Amino acid sequence: MAGGADLIEYLIQTARSYIYTTALPQPVAAATRRALELAQTESWRRERVLALTARFRRQAREAQVPLTDSGTPIQPVVLGSAAAALAAQARLQDAGLWVVAIRPPTVPQGSARLRVTLSAAHTEAQVDELVAQLARVCPRARSVQA
Repeated sequence: MAGGADLIEYLIQTARSYIYTTALPQPVAAATRRALELAQTESWRRERVLALTARFRRQAREAQVPLTDSGTPIQPVVLGSAAAALAAQARLQDAGLWVVAIRPPTVPQGSARLRVTLSAAHTEAQVDELVAQLARVCPRARSVQA
């Protein structure tokens, strides 16, 4: 150890030789720059993904899929246990849908969830199918539909 905890933390946060050794690779920086240009010049992408998000939320609420509040294209579907989230992920994958289970320690115990991520490239039919499949795999929605 070359110093006390305060000194070490100070050096980690301020030492140029340490901070700037983790620069992004050039292809990642170029892709990020291009993505920002597209976001500025092609507003239809943002409008489309927000419309798909609204469609998803409306249909999911009607099917009683357990959503949390989120106006973003990332829609958490809280299932509670890690086992329930993993089982739902597997059933969705079997149906041809890629939806990832997020479990503790990433989220608090008892709040495991599915992370639905929409994009402007999705179609309305894909969103409709996703909601239909979520209604089948989510315990609350399934009990309502039975």
